[in-house]
Amino acid sequence: MDFRETQAIYLQIVEWICEQIILQVWNTGDKIPSVRELAVELEVNPNTIARTYEQLQSMELVVNKRGIGLFVADHSKDKATEYLKKQFIEKNLPQMFNYIKLLDISMEELNELYHTSIKKQQKL
Repeated sequence: MDFRETQAIYLQIVEWICEQIILQVWNTGDKIPSVRELAVELEVNPNTIARTYEQLQSMELVVNKRGIGLFVADHSKDKATEYLKKQFIEKNLPQMFNYIKLLDISMEELNELYHTSIKKQQKL
């Protein structure tokens, strides 16, 4: 995983896990990797993963089954989508809108670019 300097690593991992849930790589009821396993996989400090998991529990995306481990919670896909949508609207859209205005991109052009992008993704 390539980390950005502009955001805490644990929050970037939270976003990555949300993506895994939305893409159904991790499904409701699945056991998620232990702190150590994910730390090794992502090449980060185990304390970073512990903090990530605490955040995911507070967001109710994962549940702790004492003595067994952490599992993807019910309705986690909806909650993960809601979280990433909020992050996108607050952090990415303002910059995108500034560029649209600066570069004088029309709504028609933007709409066409959007639909072209969707068609390309569907072919993959």
